[in-house]
Amino acid sequence: MTLGFLGLGIMGYPMARNLLAAGHRVALWSHTASKSAQLAAAHPDLATACATPADVASAADIIFLCVGDTAMSETVTLGDAGLLSTIRPGAVVVDCSTVSVAYAHRAAAALAAKQAHFLDAPCTGSRPGAEGGTLTFMIGGDPVIYEKVKIYLEPMGKQLYYCGGTAKGLHAKLTQNLILSNLLQAFNEGMVLSTRAGVDPELMLEILNNSAARSGLVSFKAPYVFRRDFSTNFSVRWMHKDIGLMLESASELDVPLPLTGLTHQLFQMAIAEGHAEEDICSTIKVLERMAGVEVKKVAE
Repeated sequence: MTLGFLGLGIMGYPMARNLLAAGHRVALWSHTASKSAQLAAAHPDLATACATPADVASAADIIFLCVGDTAMSETVTLGDAGLLSTIRPGAVVVDCSTVSVAYAHRAAAALAAKQAHFLDAPCTGSRPGAEGGTLTFMIGGDPVIYEKVKIYLEPMGKQLYYCGGTAKGLHAKLTQNLILSNLLQAFNEGMVLSTRAGVDPELMLEILNNSAARSGLVSFKAPYVFRRDFSTNFSVRWMHKDIGLMLESASELDVPLPLTGLTHQLFQMAIAEGHAEEDICSTIKVLERMAGVEVKKVAE
């Protein structure tokens, strides 16, 4: 079986590379053509670089995509020269992007009209998870189709959660990111407060790690902040987009999200201050500037 993969960014490139490393034939496409050419050149017996998403659909039975936002996903799936134009009956499109719930339903219906299938399968784990093949996937769609696709997700992820019908994977992913983004803001506020008060940030982290406030996110991100390393594992821009999707979904379901609304504005402030392409832990800079303090390793 030939697979397809669209979108070779921070996440997509290593995900596609892991499929190739597992011995699968993969038709590749990226908005930046040099990326698909580079990956195909590294795996000449298994990979083919394609000029358009439609070319991928012509060649592949199961097609993965991992792109930045809903508009990108809609363009490569439903747009001119998109997957829909040449999709084979029985083919499966597995969208690993974090996109809107409404779009997932629209894409599923459009593909069903062509006797093809759609799974929403957003993932979490950031760049380290993509590179290590240890992502967590949350899947929505037909359970029979999920069972067909499952074996091809395994080279990319170690935790696979089937969540229910179409868009249920997206609801799960948005919930996970909602909690994560709000935890990050709690960390930002607490660490700026304690540092301004004169508490050593590394001591504060040790206290957190040995208390009920312990968090895997905080344990992972704090050392980056302390050494002022804001290189991107998951950018401020993309989390801001995801928070917008949370608020959109909440509006559709009549669920109030007051804390998340404030977090959305804080991420917007970070973008306005020039941190859009930095890692999400760079959002602490907004509060640091306001408080006149920097949360960093104490010089020895």
